[in-house]
Amino acid sequence: MTALTAPLAPPQAIDLFERTRARTDALAAPLSPEDTMLQSMEDASPVKWHLAHTTWFFEEFILKPRLPGYTSPDDRFAFLFNSYYTQAGPRHARDKRGLVSRPGGDAVRSYRAHVEDSLATLLNAGRDDGDDIAALVELGCHHEMQHQELLVTDLLHGLSFNPLLPTYKDPAPLPVTTEVSQTFTRHAGGLVEIGHDGPGFAYDCEGPRHKTYLAPFEIADRTVTNRDWIAFMQDGGYDDARHWLMEGHAFAQREGWEHPLYWWQQDGVWWTFTLRGPQPVARDAPVVHVSYYEADAFARWAGARLPTEAEHETAFRDTPIAGNLMGDAGAIGALRPLPGAGVWGDVWEWTASDFAPYPGFRAPEGALGEYNGKFMVNQRVLRGGSCATPRKQMRATYRTFFYPHQRWQMMGLRLARDAA
Repeated sequence: MTALTAPLAPPQAIDLFERTRARTDALAAPLSPEDTMLQSMEDASPVKWHLAHTTWFFEEFILKPRLPGYTSPDDRFAFLFNSYYTQAGPRHARDKRGLVSRPGGDAVRSYRAHVEDSLATLLNAGRDDGDDIAALVELGCHHEMQHQELLVTDLLHGLSFNPLLPTYKDPAPLPVTTEVSQTFTRHAGGLVEIGHDGPGFAYDCEGPRHKTYLAPFEIADRTVTNRDWIAFMQDGGYDDARHWLMEGHAFAQREGWEHPLYWWQQDGVWWTFTLRGPQPVARDAPVVHVSYYEADAFARWAGARLPTEAEHETAFRDTPIAGNLMGDAGAIGALRPLPGAGVWGDVWEWTASDFAPYPGFRAPEGALGEYNGKFMVNQRVLRGGSCATPRKQMRATYRTFFYPHQRWQMMGLRLARDAA
């Protein structure tokens, strides 16, 4: 759930809710009804489902228990649009979401409007539990921001199977750039504290704040670029098992990986499919759509390693949150990694850390306690945010997590090494 030391007041929650919902609407606006039905794999969900599920979240966890007399437009939506909350009831099969052609888009938009109006009524009621409701609304908004990121990356994966290579966002050229050399900054390490323990929103998995020991380390001042990755490929990096974890190399061989997801070569030029359609690979932009297995192999090839999440947080926690992220309100942003951007945004950075509970972690009681804790196995932590991450989501303690073979998210890497 959340760790909040200074929850939003109801008026602030209303503003955050309206801005968050507006951005979701803006993300969905360019799409045809057929676009919103795409489900290209079990890991991805249709846009229409994202629109409905984020609405169900507010309905299930706020309106039904808190607004007397609330009635859903359709009680069956609770079955269709629950994701993984077992304590909230049965759910439709995840891999069959793309087959739910009805309710149609108009019905889903009507559902969203119904819940938005009902939530506004609740927040404006001046109730004694208004602060508690506002805290739940804030959680619901951050949940929807996560689904905004999933919405565009799931859509990218779905569109990539279309031989016409359609565009979601108007194409635009990238600036001409020159190579930026790889440099490292040394950090003394020692006994440090990581984790959330301050004002504002954080997910439960970001705490408790705790002490951990770090040996002296160095961390790269930029992420690994496409130029770097092409050098790895040209040196036979995908075939050389010396650089790979055994499990990772077996997976890469089985899946036929020879380059990042969405890449292909034509007339000696590397191309990639993006939300702006097919574009030449920008050599000085951060490499994206690589798995943990690939990232780890690259780091070994480069004579380095991936940073731990504690190293990443310690190195960058005082760096202002600014970079190539998804914008505020209805703003969408570039939605692709850009050359020369800062620490935050562009690509999520794989770390060497397992997604595991911090010392003293306890999941909250009830269905909302299923938000993060039940996923703390066999996944890896990524830090730093991406070009598809809403800016409001980001803080130095934010942990996202994926399985080591997954590539469809905006995933890249930054190198680290032990300090002499």
